[in-house]
Amino acid sequence: MVKLNNEIEPRTRKFLQYDFFAANSTNQYYLLPFRFHRINEKKEVLVNEIGDFLIVPIGTAKKIITRELTESTNGDLYADLVANFFISHERIPPLLDVLAARYRTKKSFLDYFTSLHIFVISLRCEHTCHYCQVSRVSQDKNSFDMKQKHIDKGIKLMMKSPNPNVTMEFQGGEALLAFASVRYAVEKTKVEATKRGKNVTYVLCTNLAPLTDEILAYCRENNILISTSLDGPAFIHNQNRHRLQNNSHELTVSGIKKSREALGTDRVSALLTTTTLSLDYPYEIVDEYFNLGLRNIFLRPISPYGFATRNEEKNKYHMLRFLEFYKKALGRIIDYNLSGQPFREDYASIILKKVLTPFPVGYVDLQSPSGMINNVIVFNYDGKVYATDESRMLAEMNDFTFQLGDLETDNYEQIFYGEKAFQLSEAWTNESLPGCSECAFQSYCGADPVFNHATQGDIFGFRPTSLFCQKNMEIIRYLFELMDSDKRVETVFRNWTSSGN
Repeated sequence: MVKLNNEIEPRTRKFLQYDFFAANSTNQYYLLPFRFHRINEKKEVLVNEIGDFLIVPIGTAKKIITRELTESTNGDLYADLVANFFISHERIPPLLDVLAARYRTKKSFLDYFTSLHIFVISLRCEHTCHYCQVSRVSQDKNSFDMKQKHIDKGIKLMMKSPNPNVTMEFQGGEALLAFASVRYAVEKTKVEATKRGKNVTYVLCTNLAPLTDEILAYCRENNILISTSLDGPAFIHNQNRHRLQNNSHELTVSGIKKSREALGTDRVSALLTTTTLSLDYPYEIVDEYFNLGLRNIFLRPISPYGFATRNEEKNKYHMLRFLEFYKKALGRIIDYNLSGQPFREDYASIILKKVLTPFPVGYVDLQSPSGMINNVIVFNYDGKVYATDESRMLAEMNDFTFQLGDLETDNYEQIFYGEKAFQLSEAWTNESLPGCSECAFQSYCGADPVFNHATQGDIFGFRPTSLFCQKNMEIIRYLFELMDSDKRVETVFRNWTSSGN
């Protein structure tokens, strides 16, 4: 209900009349599209279509809309609103082309289509992690390795991507148990990439337990990046990532050190999975990363896929508990930075790049249109093709909603532009999703049909009860609050956006 000229507009009116938003004779300016969100009891943030923001006192949005601001009495704020495309003196802003160019830059991750191609090279694994998101199998079952004909077809499809820069990522199971297949795939890809002028980045996802000097030498010769998992100190890591010898943490730490020595510190990364046990030890987990010489950490909640959903005692917790954990861990990381020790939280860095820079991000979960197909594709060990890594995890639970095709039978056009891809495209743009379309944080967030389907039963999702929405809205709000409350923290955050993520 809106009160205008001492009259109350009826509840049944869906939209106000045009004259309410248009410039009037007493205060001549036009409203441009923007949204707003309260960040605490005193401040709100205004965000325009390209993600420019202003943190202002509560009630400012109302004053803008009701024309209570004037250039003479609100000089600095008024100038900021004009300069940042919140209001305009003309019906069509004179710098509209600049606004359009900046919007195109934000969406430029779409320019070249799929970049990341994941090859699930084997399901074999010698760990039995209780949160494993795929149906791992024991080491001796070679039938769960990716066949060469499927590797060949996957490479062929990867080479058809219009993107000149592609990433080939090897996953498992444990990829090192099928390292001969990894070597075969890399050698074949090098030949094909030379023919087609492609630049290929290779990433090997491994728990590092089967690592050998020979494997490290091959990775060094071929510029292969290593991505591993580290869940914190030994008492957490060994419970989360079980191994018969109870030495997973020892092997992981040793492998990280050896890999960094052989490949370089910037060629090895570690990923955290937050279990119920982890939630009680935010400081210890951050310190473990820092003390190992790792200067970034990715704080992420457990994913609702695969085996992780079958052990509720260890893996299921309320999102509010994760957010409490996240804030404590982030505070520890910020303290390191304020004491002169650079250390980055990767999820915040991705969001902050969208908030503080004009550039796009390559992180699939925070893209709109969604990164599925547009940025990532998965070739499973059995030849099936999925829209995302999480999609193939759902398939392990006999849910094939996001299977795009099969390397045995389907060609590039059928997989990437087929009927299933078109069905998914209806739900992968947050600008058109109910609840997202009017959210102030829309330009910083993304669309995740797979998460929606897994947690709410349909690809569109329902924002009021969405855990994806709950997590992202609170983290983004909290980042704004931190920047506004302490300019030293804003400086730290700006440094993170320029250090790569």
